[in-house]
Amino acid sequence: MKVRKTIDIEVPNLGEKIKAARERDSRSLSEICRQMEMSNMNWYKIESEETKALPIETLRRIEEVLGVNFGVDFDDE
Repeated sequence: MKVRKTIDIEVPNLGEKIKAARERDSRSLSEICRQMEMSNMNWYKIESEETKALPIETLRRIEEVLGVNFGVDFDDE
């Protein structure tokens, strides 16, 4: 049996922060997306915040691939 806990937190300007981190990276968007196993279109949706809720696993993978920490923490992590 599974028990699920879902918590959403608002992170102002997260899309802009992700975009700025990507632009500081020397790799192309295609290279970064290849490492993420994500399409360029999905990446742009994250940067423009068209994606309304970003799974924490995806955010952690973005942080890992870009070598940054966006400071998004949950109390129980």
